[in-house]
Amino acid sequence: MLKKISFLFFLLFLHIDTTANESQDAKTDILFLKIQELEAEIANLRNQIESQNYLIEKLIEESLDNSEDINDQTEILALNADLRFRGIEDPKSKEQVYKAATTALEKQEFEKALNLFKYFVESFNDDEKTPLAYFWLGEISLINNDYDESENYYMDLISLYPNHYRIPLAHKKIGDIYLKNDDQKAAKDKYNFVVREYPNNTASSLALQLLKNME
Repeated sequence: MLKKISFLFFLLFLHIDTTANESQDAKTDILFLKIQELEAEIANLRNQIESQNYLIEKLIEESLDNSEDINDQTEILALNADLRFRGIEDPKSKEQVYKAATTALEKQEFEKALNLFKYFVESFNDDEKTPLAYFWLGEISLINNDYDESENYYMDLISLYPNHYRIPLAHKKIGDIYLKNDDQKAAKDKYNFVVREYPNNTASSLALQLLKNME
């Protein structure tokens, strides 16, 4: 937990040192959102019970040659679309894959993070982490200027987890995509939707500011 807290301060320093460049702004958004996610995770750690299931190590030993460190093996396994955990919901394997994905995101290794998050949503079902994985897939795709893919991931989050706390921001991000595609009418409609439906959410404040800038 101390490492996570130390990392929060490191991310705050990075957030302060950002430039006006659009790509850098997107990366800054990720750092800010990651801070919120880590804060929520720290709050939940007290109630978590450590998993003692070692299925992931066994599967890795069967799939690989046992020649690499366990963390590297986990990342390689996660990147191999042909390997699956055979539908077994193993808490430890889920944690390792998700941790590898968020670590890659923190290091701004976006392609690796994208592949790991894709593997996570395809292989596991987790009410806490799966919606966040969809959100990060949308964010990474947005950074990569893959607007269609980004919108699809945000829509997956909205349709599959309509009550998740990231939903207002996902709607606002879709408005951002419309704006980047020079569809100002669609962008305004989406921003107004966020302001109307989620008036007390931070996403509403962001959408309202963008609406003022578009006047």
